[in-house]
Formats: sequence, structure tokens, C-alpha cells
Amino acid sequence: MTPRIIPRSEHSISRSAISPNALRVLYRLREGGFQAFLVGGCVRDLLLGHEPKDFDVATDALPEQVRRLFRNCRLVGRRFRLAHVFFGRETIEVATFRAKSAPSQAEEPIPDADPEEGEAPEIDEPLEADLVGSSAGPADASMDDSERAVDETGRILRDNVYGSIDDDVWRRDFTANALYYNIADFSLWDYVGGAEDIASRTLRLIGDPETRYREDPVRMLRAVRFEAKLGFHLDPGTAAPIGRLGELLAGVPSARLFDETLKLLLYGHGARSFEILRRRGLLATLLPTVDAYLAAHPGSLVEKLLKQGLENTDARVVDGKPVTPTFLFAILLYGPIAQAIEATPPERWHELGTILDACDRAVREAQAEIAIPRRFALGVREMFALQPRLEHPRGRRALRVLEHPRFRAAFDLLLLRAEHGLVPRATADWWTRIQEASPPERAEMADGLASSAEHKDGPRRGSRRRRHRRRQPAGST
Repeated sequence: MTPRIIPRSEHSISRSAISPNALRVLYRLREGGFQAFLVGGCVRDLLLGHEPKDFDVATDALPEQVRRLFRNCRLVGRRFRLAHVFFGRETIEVATFRAKSAPSQAEEPIPDADPEEGEAPEIDEPLEADLVGSSAGPADASMDDSERAVDETGRILRDNVYGSIDDDVWRRDFTANALYYNIADFSLWDYVGGAEDIASRTLRLIGDPETRYREDPVRMLRAVRFEAKLGFHLDPGTAAPIGRLGELLAGVPSARLFDETLKLLLYGHGARSFEILRRRGLLATLLPTVDAYLAAHPGSLVEKLLKQGLENTDARVVDGKPVTPTFLFAILLYGPIAQAIEATPPERWHELGTILDACDRAVREAQAEIAIPRRFALGVREMFALQPRLEHPRGRRALRVLEHPRFRAAFDLLLLRAEHGLVPRATADWWTRIQEASPPERAEMADGLASSAEHKDGPRRGSRRRRHRRRQPAGST
């Protein structure tokens, strides 16, 4: 197929907007006698007037040839070999043109960030590489490059077949991501009408949508992500099969679904992504217990808390502040956790064992679909276990809570709960003030708590028997 070639005079991309390191890679490949193109999300973003944080290169050079051109190069990936060229903290990814049937570049393990997302947000808890699908390391040289396999649903399991640029375009997912910027003459090569779709802000799959979704069901999640991130609208033909094919996500490895969940909800467009996931029926497959809770309690305080928590997380990403998967899963699972707690007798709602059992159950049910790493599951337990201690601070023991590693995340959850009337606002205000106070002022505030408690309850003697109070449920609907 012959591409439409858009000359430099007819498009807005300037080399001044391209990373100097990406230009170095492009020029060196060309000097080595190879074709070299910028491709994918960076070209799309340049046309939209956005500043890309990552630049991807496509070439007819084989990975081993790329490695010979660059000493600062490493080959990664097993399903399809990629070359990563390192310039300090910046990595330029170089992919050899793929055959039509090869897997999407988005399926390949990217150690640091998804190239379509630009710079990843700062995550204050390191991800476990074996649980996010990363296999960054030397390519498996023993793999047969002609080996290809699909499962009974049509999903590509493995494919390591190289091709030409005319082939490469057909394995890309959306037309908006299939434009090639040619360093030879600064022209754009457009095989599938991507320039027009970007101008009209349309997200359209290349090829037959049902076939493409069956090849890789994660493309449905990518459609949601780009719809949320870019503000594009889905072409009707691209949107139509999603409702009936969503169950295919159950066949995707759970570690990859964890990775995709973070890209959807932890990259600055989480609130919008969550809304679209629900509207397109994909939340029921991705997080069925969360979807079921929200369906059973429409408009509940828990739903409002979840939406506000996602909006707060988006704001932190925009401000360059760190975000944590632990907090994300705490607010996602708040409904199922509250439901499990409230299934017990009311007098047990604030017992530590009840809270931990509810957290374990909610996480276990979620892990049937998404491989939540153990460190984040434990973090969710600790955040909820701290809530009773935050709700009822006691003397100088409150100062020890400030030193807990999960205090900040637990405090953020307390603020959310207070905002929606699930705990007294005065309690959240007290914890806000004590964090801003000097050490002597903190001690005075803690002593004031102890005096107030003694005046209210009377002197404590002997074993300091705990008084039972009727407290507000964790998740009122």
C-alpha cells in the first residue's frame, strides 16, 4: 500500500520540538544506511501541540545492527526484540519494522514507562518487576524468529517476525498512533488516515475491530485510556464490539492487567478513565467486586469517596507529586472492604481482626483478575488498620502513629472519609494541625488529649478496661 506523504510545508512538526537524543538516533541510523522514522504517540502529540516525554523510533535495521551502531544500547524483550538506546535518564526505544501479524508494541515489556504515556508519574513504592510484566534484559537468542502462535480466541501469544514499513503500519493499533516522521526529508507518512483522525480527534482501530480486540484484548483498555487521556471520541465501529468482548480480558495474564490498571488510573486521568471503564462495561471484568458494589449502591458515599480519591490522585500527578498504588487500591476496594466489615455484628466493626479480615477478602477477590503485588496488598491492610487509631487518638500514643510508614496514606484516606461525613471533620483537622506543629506543641496537644479523655471517662485503673462505643460504619450508603 502506498502511503500519503505529507511534506514538511504541510505539517506542524518541527525538529526543535524533538528530543536531541532522538534526533541523534535517527541521524545515526540514516548515516548507517537504514531507514529511520519517529513513530507512535510522540508524532501524535507533536501534531496536537503537546510536548512528548518519550520518543520512539522505527527502522529497517535489525536489533543486532542497532546495537552495533550504539555502544549505549541494550536489547530487551522476548516476544519481540527491541533496542533501548540510553542517554543518561532518557531512553530512546528503537523497534525494527514488524510483520503485519506481529504483536503490538504496547504488548512489549517496558521497564520504566509506557512510551504512549510519556514520563511515568513518580510512584513512591517501587513496582515488583515480575508482577508488572517486565522482562527487561538480554533478548532470548534461542527463540525461533519465525515462531508464531495464537490461542482459541484469536489472541496472539507469541510472534517474532520482522517486516517492512508497509507491513509495520498494520500491526499498530489506532490510526492516530500510526504516523511516521521521516528524518530523511522531514515528511510524514500516513497509511491509514491518521492525520485526519488526529485533526478530528477520533480514535479508530486499524483493521477489523473485533479481530484486533481478539488478537489482543488489552486494546480495549488502551481505547479507554486514550479516550480519557486525549479527549478523543471513539469511532462507532471501534466502540461497538467492546461491550460483548470485554470478557476476553479474563484471558489476559493478571500481571499485565495490573500494569494496565496503573496506566489507566495512576497517570493523571484516572477519574475519567474510571468513568469510561464503567460506561463501556469493562470494570465488571477488571474489578468485578468493585463494579458489583457500585451497581448495588448507586450514588453512595463510597462512590463519591472513590471519585474524589481518583480526582485527588490526578491532581497530584499534574503537580508532579508522588502517587502510590497502595492508596489507589485502598480507594478502589473501599466498597468491598466496607461491605465485608458491615456483614459482621456492629460491635465488631472497629475490631482490628474484623478490619484485616475484610481487607484480605477484598484483595483476594480482586487478585482473581489483577495480580496486586504483596507489598501493595499489605499496604492496604495497614492503611485501614490505622483508621481506628486516627479516629480516636489517645494521648502520646498518637505521636507514635505519626511515625508509622503508612501514616501519610492513611491520613489522606481519613481526610477523604471526613470530607464525605464518614468521620468527624474535627478529627481530621486535629491530625492536620499536629503535623504542622513543632515538637513541643505536638507534646502539648497529645497531653491535652489525655487530659480530655481522663476528664470524660474518669481515671483509668487496673487493666484499663476498654469502653465500648457505638461507632459509625466504615461505609455508609
